[in-house]
Amino acid sequence: MRKINYPAELAIEKLKEGNKKYLNADTGFGNISIDIRQKTLKEGQKPYAVIVTCSDSRVIPEEIFSADIGDLFVVRVAGNVIDDHQLGSIEYAAEHLGCNLVVVMGHNHCGAVDAAINHNPDGYIKFITDEIVKAIGDERDEYKACCLNAKYSCRQIESSIQIQKDEKEDGLLVVAALYHLEDGQVEFI
Repeated sequence: MRKINYPAELAIEKLKEGNKKYLNADTGFGNISIDIRQKTLKEGQKPYAVIVTCSDSRVIPEEIFSADIGDLFVVRVAGNVIDDHQLGSIEYAAEHLGCNLVVVMGHNHCGAVDAAINHNPDGYIKFITDEIVKAIGDERDEYKACCLNAKYSCRQIESSIQIQKDEKEDGLLVVAALYHLEDGQVEFI
């Protein structure tokens, strides 16, 4: 049995409480002091959640959840899509760092989702939009498409044999969420 830093349900509550602090904040709440940096250097990181989110510069998980250094293991990629690299990072955080909660946090007004709905991009961007099209199908409503995309990434994570084992044996949870750019609220979906 693997070491778990926080039960998944407690980790979700911690994220929700951190987001409540963030909603009306003008500055960050997370501890970024030299003391916490030295502590995590000496004792290692013990994140309570994995956050898979978009690379959008307006989406900053550590701030959104009022987290300290070492609290969150963040995986960022445009459109919060999952491939082998992201899945390997998630498995590492679950197996070696004790994370028992994985949150795929999409956001509204996502440029990658918009590109998948309204454009036919070239180059490497197409790898991202092709994944999003698999997730959303013919959906054209931006909010619904963003939710479908986050849920699809959750299913891809749950296709991992290791993640399935951790869900069964240790209660690991994989959940979808949507960050609202206009007000900063995180909606767990």
